Parts: sequence; C-alpha cells; structure tokens
Amino acid sequence: MNISRSHRGAALTPAGSIVAIGAFDGVHLGHQALLAQLRERAAVLGLPSVAVCFEPLPRQYFARGPVLRLTPARERIERIGACGIDHLLALRFDQALAATSAEDFIENVLVDRLQAREVWVGPGFRFGHQRGGDFELLQSLGQRHGYVAREIAALTANGERISSSQIRAELVAGQFDAAERALGRRFTYAGRVVRGQQLGRQLGFPTANLRWPQNSLGFGGIFAVRVDGDGLERHPGVASLGYRPAVGGKELLLEVHLFRFDGDLYGKRLTIDFIAKQRDEWHFPDLASLVEQIRRDADEALSLLGVNPA
Repeated sequence: MNISRSHRGAALTPAGSIVAIGAFDGVHLGHQALLAQLRERAAVLGLPSVAVCFEPLPRQYFARGPVLRLTPARERIERIGACGIDHLLALRFDQALAATSAEDFIENVLVDRLQAREVWVGPGFRFGHQRGGDFELLQSLGQRHGYVAREIAALTANGERISSSQIRAELVAGQFDAAERALGRRFTYAGRVVRGQQLGRQLGFPTANLRWPQNSLGFGGIFAVRVDGDGLERHPGVASLGYRPAVGGKELLLEVHLFRFDGDLYGKRLTIDFIAKQRDEWHFPDLASLVEQIRRDADEALSLLGVNPA
C-alpha cells in the first residue's frame, strides 16, 4: 500500500480512483465492510482503491482533553493495508485543513488529487469546516465533478450502530466483550517495556511498564489482563493504567504485574488484552493501605481470569 500525507501536488491516481473517506479509528467491522466494498468496486472498474483518513484524528484535534484512540497511527495504517487497499492518503489534520470548506475539500482532495470516480462513506459521515459537508453535498457536487457518491449501509452490534464513538463508550464502561463484537477483535495495547521507579518491586508486585500516549487516555484504573509477547501467551496479569496518584506519579503509564513470572522484560514488546475492569484509580493515605489494596486487586484479577490463586 502506498502512503501519502499531503493533499497538494500532482494527481496520485491520474487515471482515476475509487475513494473511501473516514477517520477509520479502530478499523472496526463497519470500516472493514466499507473498505471491502471499496476494494471490490475498484477491482470491477479496474481502478486503484484509495482510503483517505486524518492524523491526528479530528476528534483529537478539537478535544480539550485526552481522547481514547482505538488504534495508534501505525496500527491503523497496518490494518487499512491489511484490507487490501492500494493507496492511503493520511492527511495532516491541522488548522489549515480544519478551516477548509467541504466544497474546497471535494475539489482539492477528491477531484484534483485523487481524480475520484466513486466516493464511498459510512452512514452519517460529516466533513469540512464546522462539519459542513455530508453525503447529500457529496452527491450534488459529484454531478458537477464527475464522480458518484455512495453510502454504505450501517452495521450493528449489541443493538447499536457500529461506530468508533460507541466502542469508546463501551471501553470506558469496561464492556470489553461488547467492544470486541464491534471491533471484530479484542481491544489490546502493544508497547515496549520501559524502566520505571521499581516501586512495584519494592512493594512485592514487580511490574512491566509500558508508556501510554499522553493525549490518549479516556479510561483508566485497575484491570484483569492477559499478556502476549516475548514467549508469553495469554499470560494472566493485573494492570494499572493512569498517573498513579497514590505515589505522586506524573507520567501516564500502563503497569502490568504478571502472575507467577520471574524474568527480564525490559525492551521487550508486549501486547496487553484488557479482560475486565476492576476499579478506578484511588488515593491512599499511606503505602500500607496501598499494598493491602494491591493484594485484593491481585486476588480479584486471578478470580476474574479463572486462575487458581494457590
């Protein structure tokens, strides 16, 4: 898959293309259905398929606080590529693009840059300055510019239309099984283990620490998890995601204690599968209270994971 970042320059697909536009955060089942339809139409018409997305996410750009991303930028690119798309136009979402009218976006990106013959979007898609563009505008201007606008039918899961916003809400609520049914996979986070303060080891619960994107929180607390990577396969653990207020932490970290494990994971890449949320982060009056709660959290995580605590 070829990747471009700018809407400026010569046409990427001079002979024309079949285009899908979206944020594609999570590349969930609805996105996958849209990209599959895009790929099929491109094959029928003998034209390249192009997905258009934005980095950072428009939701992140406009938000006043952290936004939970379902997929980091790199993973999103990999998952779009796995759908068999020929080109990805990952536009830099900045002040200039945010101020671009829907009409100018159509002309500059879809017409001039991509020579679009068909433009596919998901249900309820909005674009352009102040979300001024919608499917009806795509349709009407398509007659002028020589492309056909198409909207894919909505997919549902858990009785709701599949959307990134709905999945985020399910994750924040700790409904990981519901999120899985919409994503088409478990919600996981992957990263390399970094050195921390080793406070967990001093408290009797050593942890593997993974940095979490500072602008992508949205949910946090204590979780029962399963861990893969560096020879580990579905290894049971308990994790804390947050700023660690009980010990004056300032950096957003995912700290994972692996049950019955004694090894060196520094620099190793691990994938964390969130199985169940146990509680939010709490403040504690002293370390003794914190350690006692950690023990209770560990016992609860073992129970949730179906692991014998002996």
